[in-house]
Amino acid sequence: MLDIENIRKDFPILSHRIYDKPLVYLDNGATTQKPRCVVEKIAYEYYNVNANIHRGVHFLSQEATEAHEEARKTVQRFIHARSSNEIIFTRGTTESINLIASSFTDECMSEGDEVIVSVMEHHSNIVPWQIQAAKKGITLRVIPMNEKGELLLDEYEKLFTEKTRLVSVTYVSNVLGTINPVKEMIRIAHEHGVPVLIDGAQSTPHMKVDVQDLDAEFYVFSGHKVYGPAGIGVLYGKEEWLDRLPPYQGGGEMIATVSFEKTVFNELPYKFEAGTPDYVGSTALAEALRYVDRLGMKNIAAYEQELLSYATQKLQAIEGMRIFGTAAEKGAVISFLVGNIHHYDMGMLLDRLGIAVRTGHHCAQPLMQALGIEGTVRASLSFYNTKEEIDILVAGIERVRKMF
Repeated sequence: MLDIENIRKDFPILSHRIYDKPLVYLDNGATTQKPRCVVEKIAYEYYNVNANIHRGVHFLSQEATEAHEEARKTVQRFIHARSSNEIIFTRGTTESINLIASSFTDECMSEGDEVIVSVMEHHSNIVPWQIQAAKKGITLRVIPMNEKGELLLDEYEKLFTEKTRLVSVTYVSNVLGTINPVKEMIRIAHEHGVPVLIDGAQSTPHMKVDVQDLDAEFYVFSGHKVYGPAGIGVLYGKEEWLDRLPPYQGGGEMIATVSFEKTVFNELPYKFEAGTPDYVGSTALAEALRYVDRLGMKNIAAYEQELLSYATQKLQAIEGMRIFGTAAEKGAVISFLVGNIHHYDMGMLLDRLGIAVRTGHHCAQPLMQALGIEGTVRASLSFYNTKEEIDILVAGIERVRKMF
């Protein structure tokens, strides 16, 4: 059981008042708030251990290097990777996907080859492939969904051809909350000899992740969505695949030797970490992962499901309520519209009541087109949210509804 009252004390921002109303922060799908220990870790690193890592012989550089590499091992343990060599630090999920899109396409794809994605992908798992399509002539194939927001696995299987080179899909939809059956999807892909990339941006904060059990070739996530700082993220890749792929960028950490005749690239994981690594971000991310680990991912998942069930029941009772995404397996995200009220109007008026929700297309315009709408209001939940906050949201929506 989680002690929510005590947990909330770890997040000073949650006690803020907005327009003289208590802050009700329900935009966790966009970014999570940071516990005090993470912010203190950032300050500690800059005040006490600030030095460029690797290659430095002096004490501070050695200490910063050890902290950075220990952070890599913390990430490895958190997602149950086989080796810390399989953990690449990036700026976030978007950069991780761009890295694979670039390096994988360069090494493994030719004109006419195909990548399978789903209709519910974030733009970050669409646009990088479209960039490669324009450069190299590859093609995107799209998995459709049913009216509940569940991917159609029969249709997914039919998309495989002799030209399929990669499947790249989200674990959890940032709009619908749908938890996709990625383990089964990975198994199907492997039956066709096709590797898989999993976008874990919306799954990693909410459920236990075991990349070896999933058996995906690549798994990516962002630090800021799992209570860590912005600007740091992770690419996990099976070692044999990372060995095979060419570097994404050049310079700094990714070299072993350089001459005007030839450059020899560094070993894993440094081959993909050009420039000065964010050694403060990595240690703060590790602190965030240790924090949620102490709470227990099973405890977090159970409590968030309880919140989701409560919120869904309360919201469904509102006149004119339309909830988008009713999958049997669903994470703590509710996207909705009420009557003919524009999502921006709803979001702005809720903001005046101290309630932070996200409005718009949520970087998923193709999904919005499939749903036949422009955008939604999205309430995304965290373990520090409460049923009392959901009651405030419901009362706020009712108040706005009566204005129109």
